[in-house]
Amino acid sequence: MSAPTTQPPLNLPDQLIAAADRALRAVFAPATASRPLPASTQSAATALTEAQRQQAAGLMRVNHAGEIAAQGLYHGQALAARNPQVRDMLLAAGREETDHLAWCQTRLAELGDRPSRLDPLWYAGSLTLGLVAGLISDKASLGFVSETERQVERHLDGHLQALPEADTRSRAILEQMRSDEIQHGQQARDAGGIELPTPIKKLMQLTSRVMTRTAVYF
Repeated sequence: MSAPTTQPPLNLPDQLIAAADRALRAVFAPATASRPLPASTQSAATALTEAQRQQAAGLMRVNHAGEIAAQGLYHGQALAARNPQVRDMLLAAGREETDHLAWCQTRLAELGDRPSRLDPLWYAGSLTLGLVAGLISDKASLGFVSETERQVERHLDGHLQALPEADTRSRAILEQMRSDEIQHGQQARDAGGIELPTPIKKLMQLTSRVMTRTAVYF
């Protein structure tokens, strides 16, 4: 990730307007990637059985929902950040996560499937969590990023194992996402993120499990 450029601080009304714009774009506007689809050199027409297609689509719908949640987290944390450099780092990471969102969206369309109907709920809930983390302190917020990305890395490892072997296109997307998440987590730790208490980590795991199991079907 390139180093973010610190922008002049916005007053509260402008911050709220910018936050509302980010929310509407994340949830309702088609995501646009700044980087090429990792699987762009592989054929989108790779033959999958119907069972394989459904399996891959369910996994990619969960990943798309996770990226909607990531947008909410980063946006909430940026809104509450005290240090402008931390705020800009969070927003820069959120923009990279937009690539993930666009890639998952593209792959879902190729698989003839749809995103989760509960995307607005995932965004709103994650925005709230991000705000709470950011209001505690910047170091706690960065620690939240670190732990979130650590859990996402494990989640993606599971999905890479569960994907049908023939679906190399989805695999390439998830592998690049995994690499980016590791980088975001390390960046948060380097910026001073603290280790979260074990009960908070367990609660995060539980929340993630509820979302992933629900998004498969809805």
